[in-house]
Amino acid sequence: MIPLRTYLDPAEMPTHWYNVVADMKNPPAPPLGPDGKPISPEQMAAIFPMNLIEQEMSRQRWIEIPEEVRQIYALWRPAPLCRALRLEQALGTPAKIFYKYEGVSPAGSHKPNSAVPQAFYNKQAGTRKLTTETGAGQWGSSIAFAGQMFGLPVRVFMVKVSYEQKPLRRSMMQTWGAEVFASPTALTEAGRKALAADPDCQGSLGLAISEAVEEAAADKGTCYTLGSVLNHVLLHQTIIGLEARKQFDKLGLYPDVVLGPCGGGSSFGGIAFPFLADKAAGDKRADKLRCIAVEPASCPTLTRGSYAYDFGDVSGYTPMMKMFTLGHDFMPPGIHAGGLRYHGASPLVSQLVHEGLVEARAVPQLATFEAGVQFARAEGIIPAPEACHAIRAAIDEALAAKASGEEKVILINLTGHGHFDMTSYDKFFAGALEDFAYPAEAIQASLKHLPQVG
Repeated sequence: MIPLRTYLDPAEMPTHWYNVVADMKNPPAPPLGPDGKPISPEQMAAIFPMNLIEQEMSRQRWIEIPEEVRQIYALWRPAPLCRALRLEQALGTPAKIFYKYEGVSPAGSHKPNSAVPQAFYNKQAGTRKLTTETGAGQWGSSIAFAGQMFGLPVRVFMVKVSYEQKPLRRSMMQTWGAEVFASPTALTEAGRKALAADPDCQGSLGLAISEAVEEAAADKGTCYTLGSVLNHVLLHQTIIGLEARKQFDKLGLYPDVVLGPCGGGSSFGGIAFPFLADKAAGDKRADKLRCIAVEPASCPTLTRGSYAYDFGDVSGYTPMMKMFTLGHDFMPPGIHAGGLRYHGASPLVSQLVHEGLVEARAVPQLATFEAGVQFARAEGIIPAPEACHAIRAAIDEALAAKASGEEKVILINLTGHGHFDMTSYDKFFAGALEDFAYPAEAIQASLKHLPQVG
């Protein structure tokens, strides 16, 4: 009998993060500066502390998790691996569905896995203040929590559409002592420019990043923190998949399909990269492993974007990174999975998709909420809208297994609960949400503005 919950003892918590770069056959393309040349650590030090820059550029396979970080992780980690037996029964599938539940953290999502080490390393480096952006609010609340743990003030630029849709996320950040502003703001040049062009601008992650980076660059005592995309963020998130591997070992099972929602890439990389390590090591269990990054059809970066160098923000303040992108000035619609409304994707995830080692799939908004409701009614947990994307794809995989009679093991990264997203569910029940397939001509127009890199 497979238990419904599989736990690890606190002593079994991983002591090191896994760096997928060490096992990539082709080295990642370097980030580029304004001159089109690889950016130096000294240039990056304008907004990041050097200890995080070293992680960002590292090719070391295993990087030790500091004891101070592990002590705070222990407030909620190790997180449970759960079997979705009632969902399996509702679907009538021979597939076994498991989910790694990250909603047990103080912020209710996977984001503190990186927020805590980022705050720790900044404190260690002498940083006096942190700035950041947030889409749906999970990252903003996580870095607010982490800043409070290490005595660092935090200023958050929250995408305006989410600021208005998710007031309780705002309250969480403020409870942990952070300042929160609806982006675009009049506080920065990037924000003022966006408001001048469109006073009703709903904002985007790319624009909020511009505001946060601009503020960090203007003050030597302030550093910027990012909740996704960059290598060191995905590195920290691998604790999810590393724990899951240990839990599957206890069950004597191994996943055939690993799914995670994908906006910038932190939740997908966190669950998938440790299993890709098995594939790279020649582990026969991983011979047929499929890892699928699931994104919204309304912001189809991996499935309809261009694999090219682009800025990570609207204003071009960040280095240029080689990634799948819809164009740095792409303004996504106000969907209710705010954490996935980003024009680009992690360079690491992008390269793995480009090389065919990872699959990408786009799903429409209504189908994701249908899946979230079905999951909640079977398993009891109301998932965050972002997590519903992975659940949708998992249900589709389970139904395909039912049609073929194939037994398979499916693993979902359930990135967080949806307790602060109930207005989105209310709109779904009221029929006020709709699907939005972004027009091809609008994507092509945005891609025309990609930086020209030799």
